[in-house]
Amino acid sequence: MTDTYLVSSFADKDRVKALGARWDPTRRQWYVPEGRELAPFAQWLPAADVPAPVVSRDLLAPSPTASSGLAVPEKKGVSLSQLLQGVSGAVAQAFKAGVWTLVEVVDTRIRNGHVYLEVSERDVSGVITAKANAVIWASTASQILPKFESATGAQIGPGIKLLVRARPVFKPQFGFSIEVDAIDSDYTLGDLEARKREIRERLQHEGLFELNRQLPSPWDYYLVLVVAPEGGAGLGDFQAEAKRLEASGICRFVYVHSRFQGDGAAAEIRMELLGALERMDQEGLHPDAVAIIRGGGAINDMAWLNDYALVRAVCELDVPVLTGIGHERDNTVLDEVANIRFDTPSKVIAGIERLILLRAQEAKSLFDDIIREATHAMGSARRIFFENFTAIEAGARQEIARSRQRTTEMLAQLQLDAVQAVRNGAEQTERSMVDVRRMATHQLGWARNQVPALMAEIRSEARQTLQTARATIKADKTFVLDRAAADVRHMKDAASNAFAEVGPQAHKTVAEARVAAQALIREIAGQGPAKTLSRGFALVRDAAGKAVTSATSAGAKVTIQFRDGTRSATLRKEDKP
Repeated sequence: MTDTYLVSSFADKDRVKALGARWDPTRRQWYVPEGRELAPFAQWLPAADVPAPVVSRDLLAPSPTASSGLAVPEKKGVSLSQLLQGVSGAVAQAFKAGVWTLVEVVDTRIRNGHVYLEVSERDVSGVITAKANAVIWASTASQILPKFESATGAQIGPGIKLLVRARPVFKPQFGFSIEVDAIDSDYTLGDLEARKREIRERLQHEGLFELNRQLPSPWDYYLVLVVAPEGGAGLGDFQAEAKRLEASGICRFVYVHSRFQGDGAAAEIRMELLGALERMDQEGLHPDAVAIIRGGGAINDMAWLNDYALVRAVCELDVPVLTGIGHERDNTVLDEVANIRFDTPSKVIAGIERLILLRAQEAKSLFDDIIREATHAMGSARRIFFENFTAIEAGARQEIARSRQRTTEMLAQLQLDAVQAVRNGAEQTERSMVDVRRMATHQLGWARNQVPALMAEIRSEARQTLQTARATIKADKTFVLDRAAADVRHMKDAASNAFAEVGPQAHKTVAEARVAAQALIREIAGQGPAKTLSRGFALVRDAAGKAVTSATSAGAKVTIQFRDGTRSATLRKEDKP
């Protein structure tokens, strides 16, 4: 027995490698080492190594004649059940044992312990190239699923890739399906890890992997954007502590919600995250960090977060990212690129509280240092103050004594100087009074000569101003009278025209009203009781002669008025059917 070479494409290299195939650099081809089982590599084996299905020739046998000896018309075909039985036999003959097959789970349903799956295969572009229904019977599921979940930490659900041992089965009543009796845990772990490794290597090649991790971690927390699935248990644990911080005015939290598993979950998280940051930027808000959190779950539930576009968006954020996804054993690429990774949402809020407490303790310590230094400085200042006060007080006493002495000497000198100044002032005042009297007499004479001339000039100017004002007023009065006469003539002409137009219009309106009134009177006259009775109607009156309008208010005796006379009638109740 020799090595078996596979017919595989470049896109299949990771899958065949994960199954144990090796690379031959000489032939540049993957091969299965001698002694290794070939079943897992069935889809890459050369055509000669794959058993061909055997179709029973019994389907082509002629049908027997009837036992009664009568001739039975020859059948031109076989029954549907015979055809499908033949297909069932061919499938059973071709696949007597299960074949290791790579599948991706599309949907799962559990009923009575049986696990019903919808599985598919996609090409490199994501287009589905094959799809089938599969089943794990309850007796088998109870044996293989606990082992699989224990080994991988994952649960079988949409999106997970499996290497299963599957046996095709065709049943005439239910059609084609695949029965699974074993699952390779190592392949699922390898596929999940390969997906993370591919994202990790691509980001490292593009130089993006370390961007968010290299950002300075938050110095303190005042505003945090939180991205989490709505109503999740992890979010509840987070908010239980976050609300205490908000209630105290220490830190504010802004929440946006998204699905964290299922097809399209990663794109939704990315859209909600970037949209929230854009809205906050428009409002002038700048968060200290972004927290991406969700509660624990199966590994494949977390695998939806291993998305290149989402991880790249987190790498390129200029805000530090905190992750708290799952439990301690869970790990996603988001955790690897985040600025700070926590195991759970509870530990994220605990980390935020711890840093806030640290900053508070540092602030308290600094405040205590400030108080201590201030107290020391105050003591030194008080001591210096008292020393300076004592020195100042002694110097002040000495200076006061010297000042008193100088004041006494200066007061004596001042008294002498004051007596001399008073004497000199009296002499100077006497001389000034003589000059004032002389100047006042001269000014009074000049004023007496000038006043008559000034008064004559003022009277002349006043007469001229008065004459000018009279002429202006007369001209303005003439203009106002002419303008008023013109306005009166214009208003008179307008009133005449208006009266000329109103007369004919009034006559026309009265004539139209007269015609309408006559028509209305004719209409009212035509609607009288006599005309109504002539149309076939009748008027019913009770014994008092009042018109009866309701069957419930009518008495037993009534009078019916017709067009040409009246008749008496007796009313009776109609028997109900």
